[in-house]
Amino acid sequence: MKTFHSIAELRTALKIERLQDKRIAFVPTMGNLHDGHMELIRRARKEGDVVVASIFVNPMQFSANEDLERYPRTLKEDQALLEHNTCDYLFAPSASEMYPDGKRSQTQIEVTGLSDILCGASRPGHFVGVATVVTKLFNVVMPDCAIFGNKDYQQLKVIEDMTRDLSSNVEIIGVDIARAESGLALSSRNGYLSDDERSIAPTIYQTLLWAKEQLLEGRASHADIREQAQQKLEAVGFKRDYFEIRAQHNLLTPSEEEKQLVILVAAYLGKARLIDNITVELP
Repeated sequence: MKTFHSIAELRTALKIERLQDKRIAFVPTMGNLHDGHMELIRRARKEGDVVVASIFVNPMQFSANEDLERYPRTLKEDQALLEHNTCDYLFAPSASEMYPDGKRSQTQIEVTGLSDILCGASRPGHFVGVATVVTKLFNVVMPDCAIFGNKDYQQLKVIEDMTRDLSSNVEIIGVDIARAESGLALSSRNGYLSDDERSIAPTIYQTLLWAKEQLLEGRASHADIREQAQQKLEAVGFKRDYFEIRAQHNLLTPSEEEKQLVILVAAYLGKARLIDNITVELP
């Protein structure tokens, strides 16, 4: 695996691959990699002839009160893990390489509406940072396809809409959530959990499964399911952010006729903000 820190050097290397008509599969990450990321790399290997990963802790998607400075940076370990999983190229730029004028881009990409709900309401400006940096990375790598995890369901929808609206020639592929044996969705932020919190954290997935069962059996209204789910989480130590039932395709409040639903949750446990989701197909 070759590692590049400059845009120009990566472009030169990928131009040679592209001239050989090779299909480029791209996995953008913020590093501190785990097996969930490796699932994305393995999918990329199936989708492309050349696999490119990026590691960039994007300051533009962190607000002033969030964890940018303490976000774990483990480049050497990440490089070894990527190489072991047959990644071909790693792009690991500095903030100044990505944002020559500072920690933000003067040109910003916003997917209106979708960026302002759920995690967007809790983290104003977050999805502008995501959409902007992903657009920049697409312009650098010029991939044929890009692989994202379904754990960040709203992020995936933002990127799908952005790609469509900008007529980008990148196929967006979502990959199922990778989970620990306990059911806890794999996440870099799980590293913030204490031992006691780690034993509590799987409750978030158990609550999603309970809510899905309620929907499938028609036992309660959406409002009742949401409130009972919040109470279940708070009873074991979570601090609520949101627990919502939305339409899969646009994340809006579903009509009574909507059959394809997604249940999304964000909640704080100690220093960690955990997110998860589960889809529901009603009969």
